[in-house]
Amino acid sequence: MPADYKRVEKDVAQVKRLRFSYFARKLAVLSGRPLTFLLALAAILLWGLSGPFFGFSDTWQLVINTSTTIITFLMVFLIQNTQNRDTEAIQIKLDELIRATKGAHNALLALEHLEDEELERYLRSYHQLAKAAREKLRKGELDTDSPDPKTLKSGA
Repeated sequence: MPADYKRVEKDVAQVKRLRFSYFARKLAVLSGRPLTFLLALAAILLWGLSGPFFGFSDTWQLVINTSTTIITFLMVFLIQNTQNRDTEAIQIKLDELIRATKGAHNALLALEHLEDEELERYLRSYHQLAKAAREKLRKGELDTDSPDPKTLKSGA
């Protein structure tokens, strides 16, 4: 019985994640459309034009301040979710390119999961590769070879 309960709990959690992902994607697409911008602009213009009617009162100002604060607060999470999903998708695509490219270093797969110090070592190695390639170009040589980053100094 506990195994069935855990499976059902896992399924429910997955459905909730899918619903949020679907909602976040749709809202991100809608919020990026020109019509949405025009609607927001129209709302601000209507609010501004209604100022004399409400005597530019504190309540009138509070309406726009509260509305924009709530919308901004919610959009931060929506944008972060969209950014995370996009970053993960790009990372998977890059990992696949590395994996599928003959001569590529598979150790470079999933670099985003490394500790900062290890990532810095790889970065220094690739800075050295770029420096060596630019030097070759200055000398009129080709820079299209695939040197092994391990053969370079760590750039310390």
